[in-house]
Order: sequence, then structure tokens, then C-alpha cells
Amino acid sequence: MIKTEIKLPFNYTDADIFSAISERLPVKREEICELKIVKRSLDISDKNHIHYTATVGISLSPEREAGLLKMKKKVSPMSDLSFDIPPCKFSSRPLVVGAGPAGLFAALLLAEAGARPILIDRGLSVAERERKVELFTTLAILDPECNIQFGEGGAGSFSDGKLKVGSLDKYKYKVLSEFVSAGAPEDILYSVGAHLGTDKLKNIVQKIRQKIISAGGEVLFTTKLTSLKIRDGSLIGAICERDGENMEFDTDTLVLATGHSARDTFLMLRDSGVKMEAKGFGIGLRIEHPREYIDRIMYGNNPPENIGAASYHLVTHLPNGRSVYSFCMCPGGTVVAAASEQGGIVTNGMSEYARNADNSNAAFLVSISPADFGSDDVLAGIDFQRRIEQRAFAVAGGKYKAPSTTLGAFAEHRAAEISTAVKPSYPIGTEPISPEEYLPEYITDSLRASISDFDSWMGGFYLPEATMTGPETRTTSPIRLLRAPSFEAEGISGLYPAGEGAGYAGGIISSARDGLMVAEAIINKNRK
Repeated sequence: MIKTEIKLPFNYTDADIFSAISERLPVKREEICELKIVKRSLDISDKNHIHYTATVGISLSPEREAGLLKMKKKVSPMSDLSFDIPPCKFSSRPLVVGAGPAGLFAALLLAEAGARPILIDRGLSVAERERKVELFTTLAILDPECNIQFGEGGAGSFSDGKLKVGSLDKYKYKVLSEFVSAGAPEDILYSVGAHLGTDKLKNIVQKIRQKIISAGGEVLFTTKLTSLKIRDGSLIGAICERDGENMEFDTDTLVLATGHSARDTFLMLRDSGVKMEAKGFGIGLRIEHPREYIDRIMYGNNPPENIGAASYHLVTHLPNGRSVYSFCMCPGGTVVAAASEQGGIVTNGMSEYARNADNSNAAFLVSISPADFGSDDVLAGIDFQRRIEQRAFAVAGGKYKAPSTTLGAFAEHRAAEISTAVKPSYPIGTEPISPEEYLPEYITDSLRASISDFDSWMGGFYLPEATMTGPETRTTSPIRLLRAPSFEAEGISGLYPAGEGAGYAGGIISSARDGLMVAEAIINKNRK
């Protein structure tokens, strides 16, 4: 199979695809044995002619494909995306810690290899977890062990479910294929900017769990890793807590896929001698505009029917050396209460598959580095996050209401106000509090300085009535667990840091991919 690039109208038909191929290549429709879209992205650069750019794969006779491959600027060979698992034998059952994307896919591949992995998570199954989240958002009753950060599916289960793929490889293709097998729409296999929405993700992760179990794996919820057993530089087991009792696991293989908010686990790992380093991340808040307002900015006044809610991404580099950027944009979504510790406010964004809520929101962030943390301790980034979260909790009244104001009040240094035109969607409620009350001055100064740049690039970004609710602190992990080329933790054989919490990914696809790569390394180590 070979591939080529084409342009397609927004509401294209099969006839449009064949016509575009014939315009691009000297190929007749009857010559094509098989055709599939490999990649498709929406081009809105000309709002009067919104269209798709696409990569399509076509299968022809071997002779025709060989001839067309000489047209190097127009044609290239298709990559092999197959995923083969070699015969292997395990001396003990691998333990996978964390049921987010990295842990789920590491456990799935290990189960398919016959390793009978044990997957644990400190939180609950996604259905039970949903009730815990609802209890927090309606009554402000937080369970520190099961919330938007902890539980089956990880933090991604309560997000927009963005599938940032980039260049497709066999790992990403397996992730997408498993999602489709679990009920996701088939167009996620090729659509740039595809998403699943929290409503679809909840069902998908349950089906992946059942597939792990069907392949010989085991899944234990309310089970938290509390210590590692290491002898002579090699992992020999782990101790976990479940329902108030200790459980010991004898294993020479442990995948650490804890997610970015397992702060007590990071402390235990540091004290156990696991090598790690502090890393930078973003700090800021959530900004909300009306969904239809953002749609008009991005699509114009007459977009194609059924185009869906619009997304945006903005970044600027300021003279003060800081970068300010939008992150995790949730079209037609809501701002969620994402705390995992008592006495702290954390915001995040979430959309359902339809993306039809009144507002569209995005994180509005400033880049920070370990130099900002105020300490050389490797876990100083966690303390930095916690101080902001606790300060926001205190200034907003100590009842999990979030501090909020309007973009206009913030830009003009006016007293904080709750927007009446763009109602804050944070579910527990908001209080009129300026970001200066809970964020460092260099962060608020940088946010304010970026507004004119963002408004010049995306005319209308500066909407005085837009809502700003914070803080957004859990953008990614504040640490990186160091690992060797074998994917094992530096100096500890059998311990495999993985995913976003370990500092090697950022989002659903990259985390799942990292989990697969770690599992593949484990499988190759245990080849027959």
C-alpha cells in the first residue's frame, strides 16, 4: 500500500476522495483495490472555504505501486503498524500500579503476552468513582483516595478525552484500535484533533479492563502501593494497602504508572532511593468564553453544518523569559473541581463527546521551572503546587468554592467580579477573588502581559466578560523518575516508571504509548 496527500471538501463523499486521488496521481478508480484514510485534519485558514487535508492509503497492483513510488514528492510507502508479541515466559506475575492510560495499556499488552499481570489502583472502578466525584461536586465531600485524579481510567477519564496523535506509529495505532474495539468512533483512527469525551471514556476503560481480565490479568481497586522491596539493586516485591490491611506481592517486575498527582507515592519513592529530578510545568487558571462566541472567531459566521465546537491553541514568549500558553482546551465543556487533597482548590477542564455545553474553556498558563520552586528538594514542585492550592482554598472561604473574576477586571487591575454574561461552570461555586490573591506576582504579570498577543492572533480573545477561575496546578508531573535505556529505573532492575506521572508523557495517547513501550521492553526481557 502507498499513501498520498489530498484536499477534500468538508462534507465530502467517496466520489470526492477518488476524484482527488485522480487529480493528484495518474490512477483510475478501477485500479484501486483498497482505500483508507490515514490522517485527516480540518483546515480553517480560509473561513470561506473550510476543508480537510488528508493522507490516504491506496492499494494497487505491485507493479503500479512500484512505478508510482518513483513520484517521491507525491507518493510514499505505508508504514507497517503491526504489533507482534514474541513467545515469552515470566518467573513471576508483573505488578502494574495505576489504572490510567499508561497502566491500562501496559497491563493489556502484558496480559496478551501471557504474563497474567496484576493491575492495582488506589481508587475505585469508574462507575463507583463517578459517584465519588458527584459527591464532591454537589456536597463538597472529597475522598482523597478516589476523585478526578485517582481511580479507573486516571485523570483522563474526567477530561475532554483528547487524542493527540501526531506522527502515527504502531504503539499509537494499537491504542486507537483498542479504543475503537471498545466502542469509540472509527474516525479516531485518522482524525487530527479527535476526542472521546468523558462520557465515552468511562465505557471504554471498563471494556479494556474486562479485556485484561479475559486475557488472564487481575484488577484490584482500593489498593495503594506503600513500599518497595529491593535487594542488591533489584526489585523483589512490593507492599500495598487494601482496606486497611497490608498485602505483599512477590514480583521481579513492577510498572509504576501512578499519574501526576500521587504525591505520597513520590515521597515514598524518593525515600526508597528511586532516582528522580524536578521538572518544570505550567501554572495558571481556566478561562471561559461562550462556546458560540469561540466558534464564530474560529469558523466565521457561516461554517459548514455539523462542524462541531471550535478549538484553539495559543502561545507567546514574553520579554521576561516566560512562555504563556493555552492548554487542554475543552470546546463546549466545563471547568471541573479536580482536588485530590483536603484543603486545596484545583481546576481542570472536561467535555462530553457532543461538546455542546454553553462555554468553551482552556487552561491559561505560565511556564515555570525548578528555579521557581524555592528549594533544591526534588519534590519542591509538589510543595509549590500545594501552597497555591491551599492559598486559593483559604481566600475563597474554605468550602471548596473557587476564586473567580472576569478577564476585563483582571486586565484592568480592577476588583474581582463574578461574570454574569459568562457564567462560571465550576460546579461547587465561585467567589470574587483576584488571581493575585493566590498566584505569585510573576505569574499574574505574565498572564496579563500575554492578553494583547493572544487577542492580536485570535481576534476577540479579549472578551471583558470572559470568566477566569483558578488555580490550574496539575498540568503535568512536577518530577521525572530517571530510567535507563531498558526503561527500568536507574539502578533498580525490574522497576519500570511509565506514563505522565513518571515524567515521560503528557495526555492520553502519549501515556498509553509509553505504557505499551514499557510493557514491550518487559516482554523482550522475558523472551523464551
